[in-house]
Amino acid sequence: MRHPALITGLCLALAAPMAMAAAAAPPKAAKAPAAAPAAAPDVEPEAVAALEAMGKYLRSLKDFTVHADTTLDVVVEDGQKLQFAGDLDYKVRAPDKLQLDLHSDRKNRQLFYDGKSLTVYGPKAKYYATVDAPPTIREMLGSVEQKYGIEMPLADLFLWGTDQAPTSALKAATRVGPARINGTVTSQYAFRQEGVDWQVWIESGPKPLPRRLVITTTDDPAQPQYASTLTWNTAAGLKDSAFTFTPPKDSHRIEMVAVDVVAVEEKSP
Repeated sequence: MRHPALITGLCLALAAPMAMAAAAAPPKAAKAPAAAPAAAPDVEPEAVAALEAMGKYLRSLKDFTVHADTTLDVVVEDGQKLQFAGDLDYKVRAPDKLQLDLHSDRKNRQLFYDGKSLTVYGPKAKYYATVDAPPTIREMLGSVEQKYGIEMPLADLFLWGTDQAPTSALKAATRVGPARINGTVTSQYAFRQEGVDWQVWIESGPKPLPRRLVITTTDDPAQPQYASTLTWNTAAGLKDSAFTFTPPKDSHRIEMVAVDVVAVEEKSP
């Protein structure tokens, strides 16, 4: 699991009442001092169990779409934090088909993965690049990030419930409480990992889908956030054609350069 969680404000809100309760009941003089009340665990089993149940359910989905309305904070050179809105749509047929449409005020991208190759297409510039890819979505995500520096948005949707997202990485986990996301009853959870705080709102009932996700980068002084609200169709009935890229007539193929090649070129005199 790459994302961590538990926001500072929440930590302080929980810590203050605990401190007051401890101070309100001093030991009586005639008795031995009472032991201090045990501190609440940083990692609550209930929160971890909810995360594991969500991951298990996500791994059971074979044919689905998910739409995300997103906001992204960008910190500019002078330290000012700007926020940009966008949306994305995934079409997925596990274990080896994925298509992504990404839209924002600054960028439009389409990605097509058919179990053999990955194509990245920029509709505005009409350039595309195609590379060979591993035979499963999970392997493809790791491979293209490592080789080409392509990090898929919301990639954790495909990693929760696997050994690539171990709960042992959690430094804090807690259930915040009930909440409604676009009319859906959810439970809000907060987690913390190295360098990242994150929150997830998990649908209550037999389909524990993530309905909202907020990620805060804590190793950056500006603490930029990424937030997304998710809408699911878990029985989409997708066809092979949804994952096949057909180049438009006026498009141009270009080469996708590996990140290690770029690094070598930058170091060359």
